[in-house]
Amino acid sequence: MPDPSPDFSHLDAAGGARMVDVGNKPEQQRFARAEGWLRCRPETIAALRARALPKGDVLTVAQIAAIQAAKRADELIPLCHSLPLSGVEVDFDVEDAAIHVRASVTTTAKTGVEMEALTAVSVAALTLYDMCKAVDKTMQIDGIRVTEKIKQ
Repeated sequence: MPDPSPDFSHLDAAGGARMVDVGNKPEQQRFARAEGWLRCRPETIAALRARALPKGDVLTVAQIAAIQAAKRADELIPLCHSLPLSGVEVDFDVEDAAIHVRASVTTTAKTGVEMEALTAVSVAALTLYDMCKAVDKTMQIDGIRVTEKIKQ
């Protein structure tokens, strides 16, 4: 059994999984931003811009999927706290051979919202992939990461 480390807040003294108790922490305004990319062929981007993809307005669908995912991060990630989100913003930059996905999430809570931002970006990219896969078998999702985290 690996030696439990105090650096891993989601491990108990015996090395088992646990949800971190944030009960004694103060509520604070919290913000997190994440990003990622769906890399695809330029022809796929051209079809997206022309609204000629078989599944319709993929960016709007991906935006809604991302917002829903952020609101349900605690249902997807086993030790993630349930948080009352006050805002989720998702935007896309359509580049020559990629779609750059960004999500920003805010709350007033006892723990941060980076998992919600990462979940939003991930699900947006997965939704875009699903909606474009009929025309592009070469797509790749990459670069998903937290770019900013603030608590006040």
